[in-house]
Amino acid sequence: MTSVDIGGTGPGPVPRSRLTAAAGRGFGAVPPPALVLLGIVSVQLGSALATHLFGAVGSRGAVALRLFFAAAVLMLVWRPSPRLGRRTWAVVVGYGVVLGSMNLCFYLALDRIPLGIAVTTEFLGPLAVALAGSRRWLDAFWALLAGGGVVLLVEGRGDLDLTGFLFALAAGTCWGLYILLSAALGRHTTEGDGLALAMAVAALVVVPFGAVAGGTALFRPWVLAAGFGVALLSSVVPYSLELEALRSIPPRVFGILMSLEPAVAALIGLVVLQEPLRWTQWIAVLCVIAASAGATLGDKPDAEA
Repeated sequence: MTSVDIGGTGPGPVPRSRLTAAAGRGFGAVPPPALVLLGIVSVQLGSALATHLFGAVGSRGAVALRLFFAAAVLMLVWRPSPRLGRRTWAVVVGYGVVLGSMNLCFYLALDRIPLGIAVTTEFLGPLAVALAGSRRWLDAFWALLAGGGVVLLVEGRGDLDLTGFLFALAAGTCWGLYILLSAALGRHTTEGDGLALAMAVAALVVVPFGAVAGGTALFRPWVLAAGFGVALLSSVVPYSLELEALRSIPPRVFGILMSLEPAVAALIGLVVLQEPLRWTQWIAVLCVIAASAGATLGDKPDAEA
């Protein structure tokens, strides 16, 4: 999961921190669309790496390590002040709880179903937000296309774990709420302070579950190293790349590029995790991608303001 959403919306004014400044210097020669694609690949490689932790600490232990290290890095980079008003803290805590729940549900899904199916199902959350309230007939078509994709996902694999599919749907629901709360977080906090604090809240929510599941195995050196790698690949690196890309491309273009994420997840699941999909499931992935890109293209230009 990345730190920004799809559907033609971005995180608002993009701050320049030491993290993003370093990314800007390191990737200044890379075209912005390539930065977005690199961020997508990084996220999915992080998810693939996380699955190798499941045998040692479980899916809950893996997500706890990811959020703990991601929070630690962001807190060191931004050093946010805890002196916030009640309303601001309410937004930060709500955002953090949703962020933690989203990642926990996604990893629980990833423990049961292939990466490509988990990401495609989860993508329905932001797609629903993009289509919500629309009165355009074309958007109704995109919704039906995405629904058809879900049917193909479920029926295209007889041994699909229903619990894993429901966890992916729950993660998608949290992703939709995450998008809605992003605007409120941007209004109440400045630069990356809100995200850093919210990530710390997310870690506080998830780490107890991970501690119970992983126990002392969480402190094995190779587990800690792998957890830190997952945090970098899944949170820190894509966050930096996407923020840098958003300085140069419109949010609508960013949303279309992000629509490729289910396909990248399916490819990485196939190559890295040896998780083949049936031809009907590849069609399902393409249906969701087409629906997401179509909904983004149909968004009004002034929504990018």
